[in-house]
Amino acid sequence: MMNSNIKLKPLITEKEIKQRVAALAEEIGTQFSGNTLMIVGLLNGSFIFLADLVRQLNSYHLHLIVDFMRITSYGSNTVTSGKPTLCQDVSINVKERHVLIVDDILDTGYTLEFVVNYLKALDPFSLSVCVLLDKSERRQIDIRADYVGFTVPDAFIVGYGLDCDGRFREMPDIAVLS
Repeated sequence: MMNSNIKLKPLITEKEIKQRVAALAEEIGTQFSGNTLMIVGLLNGSFIFLADLVRQLNSYHLHLIVDFMRITSYGSNTVTSGKPTLCQDVSINVKERHVLIVDDILDTGYTLEFVVNYLKALDPFSLSVCVLLDKSERRQIDIRADYVGFTVPDAFIVGYGLDCDGRFREMPDIAVLS
């Protein structure tokens, strides 16, 4: 049952998201054109963004391989524990591949630092990061994404794959939860 005290304030429209995803695909597609690119999506939040990005990348001369990792640090809380845990590893060998990590949001940096260090140890040819949202005000780890969709304020954000305790992922746009 929906809590009547929950309010959603629109932040990024579905149209703006589609335009930015297309622009990110152009940047990535141009950089990796003619190569095999392994995309590693971080579940659960990235799945909608990753699907749209992969469809846009179809226009470029890439051979795409898609795999997933599941990392937890939030649980049902709205604040990270600061201690990411690997729940699901990649199932495809990343050694000597161009790898692009795709995540929904970069905020404190704990999860992304964990994943980057983990995958670097597996000896990829190159490792890049693409995030839909960058919440740089909350950064606690010095880490940056190579490709960023939008910079967002320090607020709890839902929609387009991002959730609050499993809710709001299905929204086509992005909103601030209050």
